[in-house]
Amino acid sequence: MLAQPRMTKPPDQTGAERPKDQTRPKEERYLLRVDGQTKRSFSSKDPAMTAGAAIKKTYPLVMVTIVDTDDGTIEVIKAS
Repeated sequence: MLAQPRMTKPPDQTGAERPKDQTRPKEERYLLRVDGQTKRSFSSKDPAMTAGAAIKKTYPLVMVTIVDTDDGTIEVIKAS
């Protein structure tokens, strides 16, 4: 039988840094969740509530919640 050539990984030319778009975003205190999936994080509650209300107004069937990671409280945004 013929020997198969060895597969080797080419040397990394770009260095050890990952591209900016692949880094994990920093989580802040308030998490905006849509249907259980975290979409963004905010440092204060007011911008999180504003963004959540805008999503709920546009898509009234989705479940939008604001999670306070310090207190562990969850606030559900209701349709207006």
